[in-house]
Amino acid sequence: MALRLGPLKIPWLGKDSREDDPYWDFFINTPPADIANTVTEMIRSAPEGNVFPTKAELHTPEITSRHVKELAGYLGADLVAIAKLTAANGELGEDYPFAVICAVAAEYDPRTARGIGGQVPAQKGLFISFVLSAWIRELGFRATAAPHPDAEKLAATAGLGRLNTEGQLVTPEHGTGIHVANVIRTDLPLAADG
Repeated sequence: MALRLGPLKIPWLGKDSREDDPYWDFFINTPPADIANTVTEMIRSAPEGNVFPTKAELHTPEITSRHVKELAGYLGADLVAIAKLTAANGELGEDYPFAVICAVAAEYDPRTARGIGGQVPAQKGLFISFVLSAWIRELGFRATAAPHPDAEKLAATAGLGRLNTEGQLVTPEHGTGIHVANVIRTDLPLAADG
């Protein structure tokens, strides 16, 4: 039902306009014909910068962890946790003893919604992990952001939520509507969560 305000008619009030919109479905679900048209590919192919040769003087690992989480939140992360990498979670943790895990709310799951609109959480997550790892390198510590095969399991271990029977992360704040970004492995001294 449309709302009429004098000579103005607002047709979209009262119903979900996305429901039967073929353009919206195309925007969310159809992969781009040329992957070079996506921001995702540009960020993934951008080279990592150098590590600043002089390490910054840091506070305690707890304060440094708080600063990392605050910056990730400022950049757009909805959830952030820090995990200690050990042999138990499939990482030796010798070169990079910590992992920073950032997650963003996702209305559509980027694994199934392959269109440009469905990839918004993936783009946001890539931006966050790229800038955050660059900031850590500017502090004089090594940091690399890359997809992790067990990112959701690592996020659950760090206390962001739990895994459901399909192995998907479920958080109290967002349920399954969450996307775990590239995991940042670093030697920055941090305090692990979870």
